[in-house]
Amino acid sequence: MSELLALTIADGLTIANNFLLLLGGIAAFIVGMNMMGNNLEKAAGRHMRRLMAKATKNRFRGVGTGAAVTAIVTSSSATTVMIVGFVNVGLMTLTQAVPVIMGANIGTTITAFITAISTTGGELEITSIFACLAFVGVLMNMLGKRDIVKQVGMILAGLGLIFIGMNTMSTSMGGLMAEKIIKDGVAVDNPIAGAVKDMFTAIGLGKSTLSWEIPVLFVLGALLTGLVQSSAAITAIAISLASSGLITLQMAMFIILGTNVGTCVTALLSSLGTSVNARRTAFVHFSFNLIGGIIFIIPLSIPAVSGAIVNVLSPLDISWQIAIFHMVFNILTTAILLPFENVLVKLAELVVHDKKHAEGVEDGETLDYRLLKTPAIAIGQARKQIIKMGKDAFANYKLSLEMLLSGDLTHIEEFAAREKTINETNHYINSFLVKLSLEPLSGTDEKKLSSFYHVTSDIERIGDYAENMVEYAQVAVKDKITFSDHALEEIREMDLHLTELYKYVEMTFEKINLSYLDKITEEEHATDRLNEQMQQSHLRRLNENRCTPEAGAIFLQLAITMERIGDHMKNISNSVKDYAPKVR
Repeated sequence: MSELLALTIADGLTIANNFLLLLGGIAAFIVGMNMMGNNLEKAAGRHMRRLMAKATKNRFRGVGTGAAVTAIVTSSSATTVMIVGFVNVGLMTLTQAVPVIMGANIGTTITAFITAISTTGGELEITSIFACLAFVGVLMNMLGKRDIVKQVGMILAGLGLIFIGMNTMSTSMGGLMAEKIIKDGVAVDNPIAGAVKDMFTAIGLGKSTLSWEIPVLFVLGALLTGLVQSSAAITAIAISLASSGLITLQMAMFIILGTNVGTCVTALLSSLGTSVNARRTAFVHFSFNLIGGIIFIIPLSIPAVSGAIVNVLSPLDISWQIAIFHMVFNILTTAILLPFENVLVKLAELVVHDKKHAEGVEDGETLDYRLLKTPAIAIGQARKQIIKMGKDAFANYKLSLEMLLSGDLTHIEEFAAREKTINETNHYINSFLVKLSLEPLSGTDEKKLSSFYHVTSDIERIGDYAENMVEYAQVAVKDKITFSDHALEEIREMDLHLTELYKYVEMTFEKINLSYLDKITEEEHATDRLNEQMQQSHLRRLNENRCTPEAGAIFLQLAITMERIGDHMKNISNSVKDYAPKVR
């Protein structure tokens, strides 16, 4: 004991340095993964939306889409959380989501291969090359003027950090687990390595035969992955342990099976408070990985089977053996369970029961804060909610005009309820946009987000003008004010132009298409001319005693109000100019 204490005191700094380097290596690895994934998503956000659209075509496209998107963002958890968000807002059905989730498990295996490459040695280590690329990437980000250059720079920097982190982990692990260390010029046993190996032996994981330690390894992989919420990080650690000779390939296999289950924690947490189908999507992800793990645990528990796999892979470095096993496991699990996607959906429906939505809110009608991590998609969802808000505002304008012209105020409660919805939606969207502004955005998405604040303000003003028109209607009913046939004709003509204007503005904003701008300008100018015409006609009717001052006051206010509604509509279409593709 005294000898161990003396050795520990003498070499404590060396051991502490190796341990701290190990933690730093894990941190660099995770930061690099996030940096590369976030910037790849920003650079390829538009293409990812197209991939997701294609995913709904058939199950094989879904698998391919899930694999491709996960390879881009280097995180199956991120892809699955994204899918939960898509299902929650109605972009994807539960059945369409299942094959995409399966594909995500295949795509995530790319991180194991990156880790394996980083452990490859040679005259010029590959880590050195990627460390240099990280430096180049930082320079590109600092000196680049265009967004795409900065994004590519951060992708390279993130990739370099992955290799640097993995190399640091491997080196520090080797220092901690070296069987011998030098003390006073003499090689002596490393007490730390001995203690760790004794711990593994004590729980039965150091034996050559496989028995009850299998579930321990499986649960260990799942728990560690659930804690750090990164299967890639735990896979990298398993590869480091195996490369250091601390665990065997068989042991690493069961840890990998566990990481596939542990990675479901992120999606399960993200589904809390979502729609029933979004929660079912998270459950499908969990059940798919759990069933796949169980399917493989059974044959791998047979020493002859696991031994045969080891023999097949033995010519390769152990890091490559683990990476290949990880990929083959996910491909075979997908191949086995893909034909049973409907069974997985039925199982999810049995476990996650359908419930009535609170306050009548249906799926797809709300913004999902889980999509904030995918800004390109979040921007698209915000646009949809703004369009819905615009429809409500225009519907209230039409209803207020009808109440004014007909004198029937029976729909005033319907108007008030919709106006309340408009105000709540405005607050909700702006709150979402504020949170979205804190996420890393591309230059185009920044322009879109900035314009959305102005658009929601314009829509709210349209709603406010509709409220003014209801007040005109109440005064007209109270004082029994009516309009002449000629005045009614002018009001309805103005309404026709506003209706056409709204149609073109909505198409411009929804489709991000500037080809309707000429029509919008034409209709908006028409409302300006009609406003002047209505004022002149009023004065003429007033001079001819064909109009009362009370009716004239409402008529003039109405003309100005309708013309201002047209101005706000045109503002909405103009907001698209900052980021829309130019019309040739």
